Amino acid sequence: MADVSGEAAASLRQRSESRSDTGVAAPGNQTLSKRQKKKLLKQQKWEEERELRKHRRKERKQQRKLQRQNTQLENRGDGPSSRKRPCTEAMPSTLRLLVDCSFDDLMLIKDVRKLHKQIQRCYAENRRASHPVQFYLTSLGGQLKQSMDEKDKGWVNWKDITIKAEHYSEVVAKDELVYLTSDSPNVVEELDQKKAYVIGGLVDHNHHKGISYERAKELGIGHAQLPLSSFVKMNSRKVLAVNHVFEIILAYLEKGSWQEAFFTVLPQRKGAVAVSQDGTNRQENQDDDEGPNSDSNLDAAEKTVIRVQN
Repeated sequence: MADVSGEAAASLRQRSESRSDTGVAAPGNQTLSKRQKKKLLKQQKWEEERELRKHRRKERKQQRKLQRQNTQLENRGDGPSSRKRPCTEAMPSTLRLLVDCSFDDLMLIKDVRKLHKQIQRCYAENRRASHPVQFYLTSLGGQLKQSMDEKDKGWVNWKDITIKAEHYSEVVAKDELVYLTSDSPNVVEELDQKKAYVIGGLVDHNHHKGISYERAKELGIGHAQLPLSSFVKMNSRKVLAVNHVFEIILAYLEKGSWQEAFFTVLPQRKGAVAVSQDGTNRQENQDDDEGPNSDSNLDAAEKTVIRVQN
């Protein structure tokens, strides 16, 4: 570093002396103003120090690399340094969760992009879950695939997920399917590990209420709603986003309690309280990403067809 700096300084002095003797040549033998001369000298100096700047950048990069390595060594043995859980701790579930992406033609592109973010969240949460599910995306195509190609090209390398262009009824046997929709009169009491639960991938602003329930009936497949009303009261519309339904199921698999799962996942803005209590807010939102100022916050416009009955 010192040698390089010295050589650059010496070179600069030599060129400065040369210029002081001969002056700064003007293009076409024109006389330069003081401001033009100053600007030209500044440009020459910048060019002369190009190699020196390059060397300094290399040194800073090497220092940052060493700092990262030292930090990793210090943290080793003290537990994971990130939220991602080591693979040895995970106990995969045989439960299948499918996101039905067949509603593409019913959404505007801005809503498709919101759905894309919700799917990204599902994938990330499943990767670090203690009991990750068998995750499926079905009917992937159209605007959603275009959004994923443009905004998240790495999705083609996602692990532990099955992505199909086919409809979910062509991927899983019909007698194993259960469509999760709050319009269903049936209520899920416990999750059946042999079943495949379908979540409607639709950000619809309630324009297509009941569509997932109707389609499930048309196909002759099972349907049910999560037992939210049995455990939770909310002071907002009882509507859940795709990733909320997905995360609630992951939390249930980990905790074995629907109430704990609901209070772990539901956003604080919904004002959730336990049904059995007198109105004291027991919402325990444990995810900083769901805060009111977060970029990933899913507001009232980012709702899906998972509508919860009163």
